[in-house]
Amino acid sequence: MLKIAWHPLYKHPLPIGHRFPMEKYELLPEQLLYEGVIDNDNLFQPGILGEYDILRVHTKAYLTKLQDGSLKKSEARKIGFPFSDELLMRERVINQGTIDCAHFAMEFGIAMNIAGGTHHAYSDRGEGFCILNDQAIAAQHLVDNGYCSRVLIIDLDVHQGNGTAEIFASSRNVFTFSMHGARNYPLHKEQSYRDVPLADGTTDREYLELLHVNLEELFNSIKPDFIFYQSGVDVLRSDKLGRLALTIQGCRRRDEIVFQKAFNSQTPIVVCMGGGYSTRIQDIIEAHANTFRVAKEVYF
Repeated sequence: MLKIAWHPLYKHPLPIGHRFPMEKYELLPEQLLYEGVIDNDNLFQPGILGEYDILRVHTKAYLTKLQDGSLKKSEARKIGFPFSDELLMRERVINQGTIDCAHFAMEFGIAMNIAGGTHHAYSDRGEGFCILNDQAIAAQHLVDNGYCSRVLIIDLDVHQGNGTAEIFASSRNVFTFSMHGARNYPLHKEQSYRDVPLADGTTDREYLELLHVNLEELFNSIKPDFIFYQSGVDVLRSDKLGRLALTIQGCRRRDEIVFQKAFNSQTPIVVCMGGGYSTRIQDIIEAHANTFRVAKEVYF
């Protein structure tokens, strides 16, 4: 059964002017339910992430700043949202959703979080709309509890997963793979286990060929026993922040390649939505909905 994390808190606890990147978290489940891709039995509501799990990858000093509201103005600006207790609570629920998804994936092969993919969150700070790094926290949770020992994080958002790369820079258990725009945010890139920087205007054919080759090599060398997939749709030609040139069909094919690889190797996979900033909200929803449609086709 396809289990999908979603909670009313995924909606926007933000002033109107800051809501655009978050509208999809309300619209996407509505679209999937309307189409019949999922029903209410597929959805589950996560609880609240505990401090113990946060501290698996984030520093105590950073968590204290979040909890007592002592972030400097410059630190809050890097996050990009007006910081609030409500926003932190939302983040903790999303992060718990990714951990819960990991346990469902071990049972059903795959599970998905309607939010998540907060890959710009470093061990000691937040950046780029990311406060806590959900895939990093969930990956370390699995390793620490003995569920797996070789985790591959496949990050196909258009922006490098700099926070995730920093967190696992010296890890022998979690391997980070990022395909991203070479000239896009962040200006300073961290070193992932494997980085594939892409030129502006990269199209479907080149992108998909690079993805196929790199996944083959990574699976052969790492032999992962668990996968996290950051499936951002800001790779689209229509994306305001992306600078690549993938079509919606190419983005769907990207998801097919990742899912088929995980399915064929019988490696559990958790999928988080990541970014998407096309001018038309319909394009964002369609591309994200494709990820769920393809997951259902491959696994169920």
